[in-house]
Amino acid sequence: MKKEFTAKTVEEAKALAAVEFGVDEEKITFTVIEEPKKGLLFTKGEAKVEAVYEQTKEQVAAEYIIKVLGKMGFADAKIDISPIENGALLDIKAEGFEELLGKKGEVLDSLQYLASLVSNKINRDYFRITTDCNGFREKRRQQLEDLAGKIAATVKRTGRTSALEPMNPYERRIIHAKVSELEGVTSRSTGEEPYRKVIISSTEKRSGGRGYSSDRRGGDRRGGRRNDRKPRAHFDITTSFEKDYKKPKPEDTMKSAGLYSKIEF
Repeated sequence: MKKEFTAKTVEEAKALAAVEFGVDEEKITFTVIEEPKKGLLFTKGEAKVEAVYEQTKEQVAAEYIIKVLGKMGFADAKIDISPIENGALLDIKAEGFEELLGKKGEVLDSLQYLASLVSNKINRDYFRITTDCNGFREKRRQQLEDLAGKIAATVKRTGRTSALEPMNPYERRIIHAKVSELEGVTSRSTGEEPYRKVIISSTEKRSGGRGYSSDRRGGDRRGGRRNDRKPRAHFDITTSFEKDYKKPKPEDTMKSAGLYSKIEF
């Protein structure tokens, strides 16, 4: 961030820059462009300085969120910044804000996404921005892990695949990580955003029905007794589209194919 400031003295111009940027003067780089000229009786002209302040990506993200929260009515909002792997965690402190997060933290996710876009415009080096509010992320993570454990137990017991509701990438990673710790089950993601969801399946092979066998003559046996039931009727499950597709087309009966007769399929 670069800006010029004008005042009666150089010191006053620097002070204006510190107030404008919201940081101490020590964090700003100043270049004096013009100084007032001293006369015999009074000083002529004004002082002009160029102030350059390079914000970090987390500072840009925090500043953006503060402005958004201010528009939402949270004028007293503050953000605690702490480093995490490949980025920073921005913990929002604002009275009453936690009530607006929603069950899944949709508001936090939206602020996180927008703040990431703003901060990563500084340069091309990706910097991960994560938002939180009073430990909400940890509570949500525990809920998701408990859910993954319950669904996995049911899948393992019944052998039936189960699909969870659509989740964002962050929550899907939590589910996958939890399932990877459990035996007899596996997980994968399917679908397109924002409807992409996790599928949990059993990895254990289940045998057929108990006491069920088939003799060489094609008869079924249950408990040693032959099943002489008549074979089930055959049902045509061909769809109307398939039936229509198989019907002869006008171009199939054309006597002269012209240029297209040279093309072999």
